[in-house]
Amino acid sequence: MRVIAGLHRGRRLLGPRGQAIRPTSDRVKEALFSILGERIVGARVLDLYAGTGSIGIEALSRGAAHVTFVEADREALRLVQSNLRQCGLEQSANVCACQVSQFFRRGTQWSGPYDVIFCDPPYQLTPELITLAAEWRAGWLAENAIVILEHGRKADVPSVLGPLSQVKRYDYGDTALTRFHLTPKEVHPA
Repeated sequence: MRVIAGLHRGRRLLGPRGQAIRPTSDRVKEALFSILGERIVGARVLDLYAGTGSIGIEALSRGAAHVTFVEADREALRLVQSNLRQCGLEQSANVCACQVSQFFRRGTQWSGPYDVIFCDPPYQLTPELITLAAEWRAGWLAENAIVILEHGRKADVPSVLGPLSQVKRYDYGDTALTRFHLTPKEVHPA
């Protein structure tokens, strides 16, 4: 695993032992940052189910202002912290050691509102995340927020997640990325 572009391009990141953590492939990571483009520069990013932290670290390398990592698995937390330390990025990040459901209950105390949210749940937890997304409040999201959900290609992803509307889906082998934006009424409530 490595950082693909930006300030830390080529830097190797620590990866997981075993199959419990499924890092995003370099191909999908490149596609994700192609979708985001220049929106990542100066962005406040939320990395849900952070795993090794490679997506959030890639965002920081490409110019994101701050990343909040949310992860509950102990090994994954160790990897996120080690990878941040290895890249010298601890000051640009918060690491929230909790379940995503707990994070949702805490509200915006973790550096929101967010410009970019990346969600990469274990594929079997995708339905749980979809249910949790109904709890998202527009105030947690910046006005032009973009939310990307990584999921299995065969997953049934609704067109609406709480205050978010599906914009486009991208398929990469067995993996898919689905992009959501705030619905217009959530951006400018009546």
